[in-house]
Amino acid sequence: MLEKLPDALGHALRERRAGLDRTAFRLVDLRAGMAAIRVHSLAFADHAPIPARYTADGPGLSPPLDWTGVPAAARSLLLIVEDADAPTPQPLVHAIVVELPAADGSFAEGALKSPEHEGDERLRMGRNSYLQVAWLPPDPPPGHGVHRYAFQLFALEAVPAFGHAPGRDAVLDALREHAIASGCLIGTYQRPDGSIALPVRQPAAKRVAP
Repeated sequence: MLEKLPDALGHALRERRAGLDRTAFRLVDLRAGMAAIRVHSLAFADHAPIPARYTADGPGLSPPLDWTGVPAAARSLLLIVEDADAPTPQPLVHAIVVELPAADGSFAEGALKSPEHEGDERLRMGRNSYLQVAWLPPDPPPGHGVHRYAFQLFALEAVPAFGHAPGRDAVLDALREHAIASGCLIGTYQRPDGSIALPVRQPAAKRVAP
């Protein structure tokens, strides 16, 4: 969707970003004195670029993920993926998955349902920011610079009674009440500038005497 926006708009919004401080991982701060979950991906390293295969510029599959270090007191896990650099007041939600088993585990490539892929029907997904119960592939505006996508996994001491397809607000409320551990993997993605080119200044022509 956003790939069709002109580069000029991306440049104009370049300084407008939600910010990492507004992601769930920062809002529900469990890093001090709490267990830490380690989140990894075979597709990219922490703070490294996400391959185009997992974005709107490719097939748009959800990337593979795995996690370890889930505490014994956990009763369920919850995943929320957010774009910390979206030009919006709050981070853009790309996926929510609730009621995951409280154990070390993994997602295969394409496990999350998307408009083009069926995904794993056993997963209970929430709503992304486009109100779809699906994985929303990274799709930053051209010219807006590097975007950071936070794959945030939380361990909860309970299995919250979410309604159908919970959104970000319901997830944050549940995390504030029940989260006991968390982990975060950040992948980056950037669309190169395509249509804005700075004019090349030609040297002044020398005047030749007649």
